[in-house]
Amino acid sequence: MGNDLNQNIHSSFWSNVFKKNLHRSDLIDILSEIPPFADLLPRTAQELFASMHQRQFIAGEYIFLQDDPGLGLYIITAGEVQIEINDNTGKKLIIAEFGKGDFFGELALLDGENRSASAKAKTDAKVSVLFKPDLDNIIKRHPKDGVNILSRFTKIIITRLRNLNQEYFQLYNENLNLKEIQNAKS
Repeated sequence: MGNDLNQNIHSSFWSNVFKKNLHRSDLIDILSEIPPFADLLPRTAQELFASMHQRQFIAGEYIFLQDDPGLGLYIITAGEVQIEINDNTGKKLIIAEFGKGDFFGELALLDGENRSASAKAKTDAKVSVLFKPDLDNIIKRHPKDGVNILSRFTKIIITRLRNLNQEYFQLYNENLNLKEIQNAKS
């Protein structure tokens, strides 16, 4: 029983949130592969790197919860993360899984709204976090790169929305076809 209690109270809350333990070149390589941060001027890339905060999570630990305030963007530097959403019946649905080099939580950089889903470490994971105020400061100091970053995030979100629209219409048509088949049998 004592071991279970110790496992349940382990939390990254107690870890050093601002510890910079990732090798600089590793994170810069990952950032250069993420479209919004590709092709930044070296000075902007340096500031972006300096603004990142490193966090570690154990498998099964929540990084953030649905409806939490959206504070920043998360970039996975090791491990895997799953995104889940609670539906209106309380059932948890896994809507995405991400690995090293992937990012999530980007809507928080744009709209400042609460989280639309939860993020949970599927395996032990390390993430680099870019908080909205830090990005806002970089955009103010480097407006040309700032416009490019925001434009690229916008393109990503638009692409996701278009894909979602296609999936919705595909499901709608499948549902319509299913109803037609059921009506024909009746």
